[in-house]
Amino acid sequence: MPIYHALEPRSVDAQVREGRRRVLRVVALLQATLGACSLGLFVLDSSGDPLGEQALRAIWNALNLVTTLGDFDSLDERTKVFMMVTMVAFMIVGGYAISSLTGIFSSTAMIALRENRRMQQQLDRLANHVIVGGFGPVGRLVAQQMQQAGAQVVIVERNEEMAAEASNLGYLVVQGDAGANPVALEGARVGQARALVVTTDNPDRKLSITLMAHSCNPQLKVLVTGANASRGDLLRHAGASEVVLIDELVASALVKRLATAGTP
Repeated sequence: MPIYHALEPRSVDAQVREGRRRVLRVVALLQATLGACSLGLFVLDSSGDPLGEQALRAIWNALNLVTTLGDFDSLDERTKVFMMVTMVAFMIVGGYAISSLTGIFSSTAMIALRENRRMQQQLDRLANHVIVGGFGPVGRLVAQQMQQAGAQVVIVERNEEMAAEASNLGYLVVQGDAGANPVALEGARVGQARALVVTTDNPDRKLSITLMAHSCNPQLKVLVTGANASRGDLLRHAGASEVVLIDELVASALVKRLATAGTP
């Protein structure tokens, strides 16, 4: 399944403009080479035919040279030498054109744009879904259990390899930093989501993701883990609906296990 890449609009526009400029440069170079070939053949034409016929013949032979059809009008020795030189020039220019165009269309930016177009329709249909921020060990378990419960799950992950792994498992994936780039959450349709579960380990990123998600959608239910009570208060002020305190969770689990172990 393709991945939606959270790209900054300005960056996308700049990459598209640069791609267009490079394509236009290649096309202009090919046209200039074709024009030079046609002009050279026209100048070398000593047939004495009307200028219109000479010009048409020059263009015909130049196009045959470019397309390698091999259907040329009669050529004298000077024209043959010129054609051989032009052939070498066309091979050089053609090689440059092919390598340039291949580089443009196979670039990371263009691949990302093509994947985004393929993903756009699926993401546009999202509503009442659950966003899982981070595809680490906790995020995987949350995503798996939410999917088993029948929820539509969207993964937001900044790491390329982890995003690819989530995509291979069949999840809708938005690759981007949800704590630094609002495009990542917007791509996951945070405005139409019913919940966001923040599973990243970094406490600062937890805070920034919570704050950014709440700013995008104040009605969104945001669930996040906090290391302790003070961190939990900070996350609630940032917009978290529910904070699972890890210290309390571990303590409760240990007490429960202790009580179970003490039961005969």
